[in-house]
This record gives sequence, C-alpha cells and structure tokens, in this order.
Amino acid sequence: MNTRMPVESPARGNVHTGFGGRPAETEQPKGCHRAAGRPYLASKATDQVRRAEYNQHGRSGTDTGKWIKGVRYSLLKDPSNQSATQLLRLAEVQQTNKRMFRAFLLNGELRYVYKVPKHQAPERLDAWLAWASRSRLKPFVKLARTIRKHKPGVLAAVEIGISNGRLEALNSKVRLISHRAYGFHSANALIAMIYLCCAGIQIALPHR
Repeated sequence: MNTRMPVESPARGNVHTGFGGRPAETEQPKGCHRAAGRPYLASKATDQVRRAEYNQHGRSGTDTGKWIKGVRYSLLKDPSNQSATQLLRLAEVQQTNKRMFRAFLLNGELRYVYKVPKHQAPERLDAWLAWASRSRLKPFVKLARTIRKHKPGVLAAVEIGISNGRLEALNSKVRLISHRAYGFHSANALIAMIYLCCAGIQIALPHR
C-alpha cells in the first residue's frame, strides 16, 4: 500500500505529503493571513528579541541568560492577566533590559490597536508603524514592513472585528491528530478521526 499519498488538510486545503508524518513545507507564508487577522506576529517578534538577548548573554550558562529565559511569559502576556511574580519580573525587565522592554511595549501597543474605537485605528496603526520602523529591533522593523504591505487587511480586520483564531485552533487540533496517525492503514482513517474529534459528533456508548 502506498503510504506516501497526498492528504488534503480540511483546515487549510493544502497538500500534506507523507501520510502520518509532519506536513511538507508546501504551505503559503503565514505572515500574510496572520498579519491581517490578529497581532500574533507581534508576540513572535517580541520573543525573537528575547531570544537574541538570551543568546547574546550566554544562554543558560550565565545567570543573566537564565533570568532572560525566565521572563518570557512576562513579556508575552497581557499585564492584566499576569501573576504578581510575572509583574515583578516585568518591572525588572524595565529596569535592566531596554531592548526587551521596548519589544514588550510595541507588542502591547499593536494589541491595543484592535481595542480602540474603529475610527481611531488607522491613526494608531500609522503611529505604531512609525515607532516600530525606527525601534532598532530587527524583528519589529520586519514586522512593520509586513503590516504596511497588508495594511488594508489589518484595518478591515479591526473594522469587522473578526479574526482567524478559530481556524488556527482547528488547524492546531488537526495537526495534533495527524501526529497521532502513525500506524493508520490509510488516509481515510485519519480523515475519519478528524471528523470524530472536530465535528462535534456525539456517540452513544453502550450501557450508559
């Protein structure tokens, strides 16, 4: 039996080669739809700044590197959702590492663009793009170019208030199921498992 048959993902519609394994690198670049849908890429850029600082300061081989590793969630989470310990670490970042704190502020400001009144969003986004472009943080300079390229889509997402969060959640679940598909005899078994786990099918079990 040919186990290398292409499998079409119900979530994205792209072809995955190699049944039961990792998806082939045939997907479209993520920046296009994610930049227009939600400020996901700002969190990614923030973590890239943190990783660069982590590598520069000796990784886990130094006390500074260990500290930088431990502040990840303080940089990525909204302050309103952080614990007291995480807020204390964020205050330490503000005092000791200006680059990481600047990345945190840029991330939060882009998130705020999606929360302001709709008529204010274009002006706030333009201000964010100018700030990110001159931030001297390479991940955010690159992100500013990406968002500027897809600016109409970003503003449309703010206007209608719809994100692709549900699609991304479904895609993550499908990927997890595909990783569990080793040993399945055919692609049909994988497809059936996806429908079973994601379609809300209720199965009445005997003796219940």
